Amino acid sequence: MHETAAIIALILGRLLLGGLFVVGGIHHFFLVVPLTNAIEARGIPLAKWVLFAGTTFQLIAGTLLIGGLFVAPAALGLAAFTAVASIMLLDFWNMEGIARDHAVNGWQLNLAVIGGLLIAAASTM
Repeated sequence: MHETAAIIALILGRLLLGGLFVVGGIHHFFLVVPLTNAIEARGIPLAKWVLFAGTTFQLIAGTLLIGGLFVAPAALGLAAFTAVASIMLLDFWNMEGIARDHAVNGWQLNLAVIGGLLIAAASTM
């Protein structure tokens, strides 16, 4: 009984965690202009290419995680992706007021996601 519950939890966890990145990646295609502008505002060159490369990566790695394929590399890559995206787009150290509060909250959520990704990676090592 415990083994069945563990397998269900593992599958559901991978679906939810990987799905977060797949859905997010799909959503990026509807926000190309504002996301490109946000990346450019951080002084990152070739912002549109950075956006498309990151989006492609998160779609592929998220799908691999959902499918249980190459779980450790996919999860570790997504953890790094999440950290880099947070640094690029949630720079709360340069913000004030409500914008800062929202960015700090985004960081806290992303740290929890990174934690889940590290657990997912560890489960296959």
